[in-house]
Amino acid sequence: MKLAKSLLIVTAIIGFMTSSSFAAEAELVREGEQIFMTKGAGNCLACHAVNGKEIDGPGSLGPKLQYLSAWPEQAIYDKIYNPYTTNPISVMPAFGINGWLSDGEIKAVVAYLKTIK
Repeated sequence: MKLAKSLLIVTAIIGFMTSSSFAAEAELVREGEQIFMTKGAGNCLACHAVNGKEIDGPGSLGPKLQYLSAWPEQAIYDKIYNPYTTNPISVMPAFGINGWLSDGEIKAVVAYLKTIK
């Protein structure tokens, strides 16, 4: 009986921790989307179309962002932090090196971009 009770408690704790981590991840994705879409923050939408939304005008300057869910998180982070390491003639700003986005903000954008199929 004690073993069953202990297992029930452990299961409840794991369930709580899992739901908490899902909630935290969902909040990070929402924050990343806001940074992506906001002119005064990342303003990524100024150059990139995303999630199948075709943009007429400024959002067509950069590549259409798709299939990023398959990319490693670190590769996306590095691209936002300093795109010149993989493309020395990139027109994308180095959001991390320039201090335009903090480490946490870049991680939030990465979390959002990882949702792109």
